[in-house]
Amino acid sequence: MTQITATLVKTLRERTGAGMMDCKKALAECNADLESAIDWLRKKGLSAASKKAGRVAAEGLVAVSVSGEKGVVLEVNAETDFVGRNDQFQGFVSSLASHALSHGESLESLLAPSFPGGNRTSEEELVHLISVIGENMTVRRVEQLSVSKGVVAGYVHNSVSDTLGRIGVIVGVESDAADKEALTSLGRKIAMHVAAANPQSLSIESLDPELLNREKAVLAEQAKSSGKPENVVEKMLEGRLRKFYEEVVLLEQPFIMDSDKKVKDVVSDASKTLGSEVKISGYVVFKLGDGIEKKEDDFASEVSNLAK
Repeated sequence: MTQITATLVKTLRERTGAGMMDCKKALAECNADLESAIDWLRKKGLSAASKKAGRVAAEGLVAVSVSGEKGVVLEVNAETDFVGRNDQFQGFVSSLASHALSHGESLESLLAPSFPGGNRTSEEELVHLISVIGENMTVRRVEQLSVSKGVVAGYVHNSVSDTLGRIGVIVGVESDAADKEALTSLGRKIAMHVAAANPQSLSIESLDPELLNREKAVLAEQAKSSGKPENVVEKMLEGRLRKFYEEVVLLEQPFIMDSDKKVKDVVSDASKTLGSEVKISGYVVFKLGDGIEKKEDDFASEVSNLAK
C-alpha cells in the first residue's frame, strides 16, 4: 500500500476543506490516490466546506475554561462577528473549550477525539457547522495552563457569556493556602490586569533576551547622547530600564486596581493575608484575531474594475 504522508493529507485538506481525520481515511480507502480520495469525500458529503476554506476568518470567539488546578484558552475564528452571536456557534466553542481541559495539549489532540455528546470527531463537527452556518471557521489555537497546588483563574473581556468573548486570560496561582476562593479572586483580578495592561512577560528573568537587548541598546544610546558624565549616564540607563520593566513585565507593572502598588506587591500582600506563600506561576492571553491579516475590501476599486 502506498504510504500516506502528512504532505498528502495537507494537500487533500486544502483541495476539499474536509477534516484531517476524514482526509486520512479517504486516502486509506483509495490507496493514497489523491483524485480518488477527493471523489470519495464528495460522495460522503465531507467536502461541503471546500468553497469556504480559503476565506479569511478573523472574527469569532475566545473561550476560557477553568477547573481547579487547570485552565485552558481557546480561539475559534469565523468570518463575521455576526457568527460570534450565533447560539449554535457559541455552544460549539463552549463545549470544545471544556473538552480542551483534558484534550487541549495541541490542536491535533483536541480535534481528533469525538466531540462531546456526538458521533463525529471535533474536526468533523466543525466541518458540519461550516456547512450549516455557511461561513469559513477554524479552530486556530489552544493552550493549557496548570499548577501543582493552588488554582488557575480565568477572565473574559468583551464577553457574550461568562466564558466567551474577544479576549481570554488564564492565570496560574500557586499556593498551599486553604482559601481557594481568595486565590481564585486574586487570580481573576490579575487576569483582568493582564487583559488591560498587555504584559510581554511574567518576570524580568523571563523577558525575551532579544527584546531586552534591543531596548538596552536604544536606551543606552539615548542616555549617551545627553552629553552627561558617565556615572550620570549609568544612573539614567538604570532608571529608564526600570521604567521599561514597569511597562512590559507583569510583576513589575503598576496594578490597574491600585496604581500605588506593583503586581508583585499585591501578590506579596496576599501571601501575608493568607498565611502562605502565593506565587504567580504563569499566564496565557488570547486576543481574538491577533496576528491574522484581514482583507480590506476597496469597494470603489471593485466597481471601477467591473466597469472596465
